[in-house]
Amino acid sequence: MKSQANTQTMKPATAAKKLGVYLPATPKEFQEGVVSRAELDELQADPPEWLRELRRTGPHPRPVVAAKLGVSNAGLLRAGITGALTTEEIEALRQEMPEWLVKERATQAEVRKEAARLKQRDAERDQG
Repeated sequence: MKSQANTQTMKPATAAKKLGVYLPATPKEFQEGVVSRAELDELQADPPEWLRELRRTGPHPRPVVAAKLGVSNAGLLRAGITGALTTEEIEALRQEMPEWLVKERATQAEVRKEAARLKQRDAERDQG
């Protein structure tokens, strides 16, 4: 019996997540197909124009929006932002700095500070 190497494939939603793009904004053929690991690697190494444009202008999925604004996904939800935003919309929020964004950034900074403190504490315990 011959052994065949299985080509690992993923759904378009998984590939879009790994590429950091909003699936409904991708080309129809990307949305309707399957993506192999090799194809994903190729898209990451040498992105086609549609992928470069999506990354540049959006719309961006919520995790990317949260990262660009310096807040958590939960912070976006608390602010009522449930969908994708374009780069232009993200920049407008950064310029505007609404109260919710200031508050969520402060919350995120505290979370990071606490995580760093715990990491330091654990490192000291491991050495001692």
